[in-house]
Amino acid sequence: MIEIEFRKVGKRFVDRQTAQARAAVTNVNLSIKSGEVVSIIGPSGCGKSTLLNMGAGLYLPSEGEVFVGGEKVTKPVRKVAFMLQKDLLMPWRNIRANVTLGLEIDGMREAERRRIADELLAKCHLKGFEEHYPYQLSGGMRQRAALARTLAVDPQVLLLDEPFSALDAQTKMVLQQDLAKMLYEKKKTALFITHDLVEAIALSDRLLVMSERPGTIVEEIEVNLPFRDNPLERRKLPEIGPLQGRLMELLKVGKETAELH
Repeated sequence: MIEIEFRKVGKRFVDRQTAQARAAVTNVNLSIKSGEVVSIIGPSGCGKSTLLNMGAGLYLPSEGEVFVGGEKVTKPVRKVAFMLQKDLLMPWRNIRANVTLGLEIDGMREAERRRIADELLAKCHLKGFEEHYPYQLSGGMRQRAALARTLAVDPQVLLLDEPFSALDAQTKMVLQQDLAKMLYEKKKTALFITHDLVEAIALSDRLLVMSERPGTIVEEIEVNLPFRDNPLERRKLPEIGPLQGRLMELLKVGKETAELH
């Protein structure tokens, strides 16, 4: 089953100073099957985040159509959950209350909300921190809480916009491991944006490479490697190097400037 699909999608924004329309993305065609993890990589400003915003229904395309679960996206989609670079936890709510926010909005009973939150916090290695507040947690712990909040609403599709980019390399790899395991166990569908080429390879079933602005997909690469649920093991495979080299070639990235995490 196709969970999210873009058909000949383009998006233009009007420049407020010049009143001219500028294309962010053009003629984007992609589809992601149920349980698949796909990463988008491309130059800064090529429209990667614009695609995620259209997938969530926060923007509507200027041309083409977006579908989630076979239904055309015409407004924000409740089947989709978004995780960003910043954790965006509410400082006045403790960690459990942050995780249960979406469930509370949906009207779920408190006991069930608490059960779901505590189960996810345990899986995210935050057992014992349920009553803590965001200021009491490290950046990595806050991102774990944000991941638990994202999964709590049991989304059909996860959209992840560089969720680990602000973290140090060691914390990033630990969180990649947590994310990969939960996506695999729960058979979740995810569209992931990253500038880290090895991160993209380690987490994904497929890689989509975008051109410079206005962005469009110029190449699709099947990863076809084991350990999708274990990126630490996948990173050790000899095939990682050639795949990274191909991505660098497509992006015209010099070896000295590539992210080798």
